[in-house]
Amino acid sequence: MTESFFDSEIAIEKQGGEQKKSAPAEPAALAVSVDEFAALEERIRRAVELVKRERQARAAAEERASIAEAQLFAQSPVIEQLKSELNALRTERDHVRQRVERLLAQLDALEM
Repeated sequence: MTESFFDSEIAIEKQGGEQKKSAPAEPAALAVSVDEFAALEERIRRAVELVKRERQARAAAEERASIAEAQLFAQSPVIEQLKSELNALRTERDHVRQRVERLLAQLDALEM
């Protein structure tokens, strides 16, 4: 970018006249544009870093999700077994409750 600045200065000096008068205004405009360019470059650099961090976070989240999914599938038979046991225990509890109710009913019948 520095070479083009010097090339434009040389071209302005060769042409002379009116363009020489506008030459002092151009370096100021160029300085502003260099500052703006530097600010833009910094913003782009920060955006690139942000995208990198977000990609890393996404990759980590996907890895955690795949590990959790694998653990879930690994535990699926255990979960099914526990559900089956829970249903069996509930059924057994209902049978015990019915037997106790019958016994209580028989005791009530004896007291009368």
